[in-house]
Amino acid sequence: MTHLAIGVDSSTQATKVEVRDLDSGNLVASARAAHPAVSPPCCEQDPEEWWAALLSCLSEVREHLSHVRALSIAAQQHGLVLVDSSGAVIRPAKLWNDTTSAAQAARLVEQIGAKAWASACGLVPVAAITISKLAWLAEHEPTALARTSKVMLPHDYLTWKLTGSHVTDRGDASGTGWWDPSRGDYRADLLGLVVDDPEAWIGRLPRVLRPSQPAGCVMDSTAHSLGLSRQAVVGPGTGDNMAAAVGLALESGDVVVSLGTSGTIYAASEHPTADASGAVAGFADANGRFLPLVCTNNATGVTDAVGRWLGVEREALADLALSVSPNSNLVMLPYLAGERTPNLPDATGSIRGLTLSTTRANLAAMAHIGVLCGLLSGADALQACGVTLTGRALLVGGGARSRAYRQLLADLWERPVTVPTAEEAVAAGAAAQAAAVLVNQQPSDVARRWSLGTGPTVRPRDFIDSRGIRRAYHDAAEAMWTSQEEIPDARG
Repeated sequence: MTHLAIGVDSSTQATKVEVRDLDSGNLVASARAAHPAVSPPCCEQDPEEWWAALLSCLSEVREHLSHVRALSIAAQQHGLVLVDSSGAVIRPAKLWNDTTSAAQAARLVEQIGAKAWASACGLVPVAAITISKLAWLAEHEPTALARTSKVMLPHDYLTWKLTGSHVTDRGDASGTGWWDPSRGDYRADLLGLVVDDPEAWIGRLPRVLRPSQPAGCVMDSTAHSLGLSRQAVVGPGTGDNMAAAVGLALESGDVVVSLGTSGTIYAASEHPTADASGAVAGFADANGRFLPLVCTNNATGVTDAVGRWLGVEREALADLALSVSPNSNLVMLPYLAGERTPNLPDATGSIRGLTLSTTRANLAAMAHIGVLCGLLSGADALQACGVTLTGRALLVGGGARSRAYRQLLADLWERPVTVPTAEEAVAAGAAAQAAAVLVNQQPSDVARRWSLGTGPTVRPRDFIDSRGIRRAYHDAAEAMWTSQEEIPDARG
């Protein structure tokens, strides 16, 4: 009898489920269900929508569920879920890309300073970080906080709905702003900057599980309604970036660019980071190591928007972008949804260098390059924190399907870029974590056995002035930064 594992990716846009063979890791089935669309500055979703999407996906692969022995949930980071004593969600969850808490984030930094924040929890609060959202609620909706019995992140909520266990993992916990990845514990002193009784609030936070520690089994009622085995084990779950790192079997020094709703660049590291500039979030990973990461608000949404302006779909936009030689004369700062790195939540996008000779193809290339240059500035920030980036360079996420993103990333980075064949790295990593729980291994060991991080390599073209293009982007971004009259001081 074939034994199976399920990995779930509950992202901003949709829930994606992958069913994989426990031994080989081969993909057996998959399903997808959309979430309600959101748009900054106020981005909120009802957690029950995530649960409904998960149930829909599981129903779609129902014929395989009786053979599932383990499953695990990965989800978008930072979202704040509040549950009352009856188990009801109190209000819609504020998501990572909700920028309404920018003012609260700035005040949190002012209270103890950026350096103290970075030292205490590996990151400096911006609007995206969970503690900033808690501070917004404390200011605007104190009655909601007064009703709170449990605090969760998106993956915690789905794990709780499956098992009844109020738990999380070190990877997702490290993005809250109230958990210290170096010490591996909650920080009452940081919570005390937001709530009156921080020790009581720690009791409302989920228990942090080890990388291969099970959250429990699927509850009988849910197992029966879906046709799942009642012995199906649920893994600890993790944040989406941590799950992708598992699915890619990252080794120390490997670096990943992920292109989805947001853009991220991160690397596997043996050591924690503490960046007082606020650019690098010093996350933990789902293997017991660390995952320093830089996140931008704007990625594939930018090229989708430019495609709409030009009246072309993604593939046609990629063809246009690759039909011209990119240059440094035309620069786009792609801050269409505000920006997280640099910390400019109220910024808008801009284009420099438009002339009468600018073509549709120039605009298509400009949009892809703007997104990638922002992320490659993140690579510079990682190296400035002492993070080694000499291993593999990988490209994942929905944007990795774009020929233009693949080629232009290799060009601008001046290094070969591997595009793993496992398109849904987050769901694949969650499935590997689920399998690891069954055999008490490290999730990355299972991912290596399944060969999830392998795929074709794209090599840079030697006629591209990559350094000139990146320098022009840096100069435009620096000008944008210095022109802001009021910027939260996250730079120390």
